[in-house]
Amino acid sequence: QVQLVESGGGLVQAGGSLRLSCAASGRTFSSYRMAWFRQAPGKGREFVAFIVSTVGTTSYAGSVKGRFIISRDNAKNTLYLQMNSLKPEDTAVYYCAASRGLMGLTTERVYDVWGQGTQVTVSS
Repeated sequence: QVQLVESGGGLVQAGGSLRLSCAASGRTFSSYRMAWFRQAPGKGREFVAFIVSTVGTTSYAGSVKGRFIISRDNAKNTLYLQMNSLKPEDTAVYYCAASRGLMGLTTERVYDVWGQGTQVTVSS
């Protein structure tokens, strides 16, 4: 089973960009479907994006489509989230997650490995 560690969060002004990274331990990273979720203060955790390794299939939440890009480098065991045109409503703790499943990849319950999260704060 992999272990996940996020980095790259911080404080940025609205309209700015950040790139989050998620480093995975272990030699089976490429076999996992990977995703980013986020949790804003006082709210539940919500899906942001996922990526399937074998064919590079991606999916995004409507609120980030066209602004965020999820990618992975299996040789480096690393997942990325490039966040552009950031808005104050993107402020949240961002988590990466790994799943062996094939279905329901926009839902939390199919992910069985989670990172500790990294804080992203967007000021207006």
